[in-house]
Amino acid sequence: MIGRWSKPFISMAFVVASLTAAPAMAQNKTLTISWWGFNGDKLEEIVLKPFRAQCGCELVFETGNNADRLNKIKIRGGGGVDVVYLTDSYSQIGIQEGLFQQVDRSKIPNINGIYEVAREPQGKFGPAYTIGRIGIIYDSAKVKNPITSWNDLWREEFKRRVSLPGITTTAGPMTVLVAASHAGVDPYKDQKAAFAALEKLKPNVVKNYNTGSELVNLFSTGEVSVAIAQDFTLAQIQAAVPTARWADLSEGDYATLNTINIAKGAANPDLAHQFINFILDPKIQQTLAQRGVDAPVATAVQLTPEEASRWTYGEKMVSSLKRVDYEKLNAAKTDWLDEWSEVFGR
Repeated sequence: MIGRWSKPFISMAFVVASLTAAPAMAQNKTLTISWWGFNGDKLEEIVLKPFRAQCGCELVFETGNNADRLNKIKIRGGGGVDVVYLTDSYSQIGIQEGLFQQVDRSKIPNINGIYEVAREPQGKFGPAYTIGRIGIIYDSAKVKNPITSWNDLWREEFKRRVSLPGITTTAGPMTVLVAASHAGVDPYKDQKAAFAALEKLKPNVVKNYNTGSELVNLFSTGEVSVAIAQDFTLAQIQAAVPTARWADLSEGDYATLNTINIAKGAANPDLAHQFINFILDPKIQQTLAQRGVDAPVATAVQLTPEEASRWTYGEKMVSSLKRVDYEKLNAAKTDWLDEWSEVFGR
């Protein structure tokens, strides 16, 4: 997700304390938010403080990574929280397991002012509040000819110069999609051919990374000069390696959407709809983008070229992104994990 390196916002101890200490009247106007908890100071200023003023409600939080938070909701049968922030891969799991309720778009008028791809990314469930992309970052000082295609990863000149995301990361499964495309096969019907293509790519791979900070370090030390990455890492890498560039790929980048859903057992669904509408407000989206928190989905947001350079921004860029069928991808992940271990685990 975008902004992952900021400090956590709030602890579960505070959540429990807030829930037990709140008087009965306040609990009737309490919104419980499940999210990552990053960029806390900025979100308090830009989103939470003004929303409290608007709703006259209390806000409590459950924080953690995608898998842990989704599992807690599953254990509680779809209850315990009102709104849930997740990447689209995990929100698809929640939808398939019946943990979320469909949203009433008549209660979210700001949804009409966001990119079409963000309005109903997974049917009638929650919208995307920010959009990212997965592509290729390379050091232009060390790469003679610009990278213009996913197929360039297989160039012989890149031997021991490439880093791939680990298969369990957000970007990892897209590596399999890229390899399948290189081999000219459907990854869900012929995964053997896809992983054979990855086997051919292996001589170029120095290391599979698992965190954004790890990738930044690989670029800054000169261990790698090419990597498949999420766009939120670009600014961090460029701070260490100013000659790093985002590749303009002829086939397009892969979209990653961060969604916000309403839990099936939400105690305050009306307040949840109000909150979703609030974070899609163009003014809020503008400020979040300008302050380096999230890429905007509201089409009314206007950024300077410098502000826009770090984000997936603008109709042209957004419309060029490749969408991922997470229902198919999630079903294939277990087999892909085994195949990945066969290629990179030896």
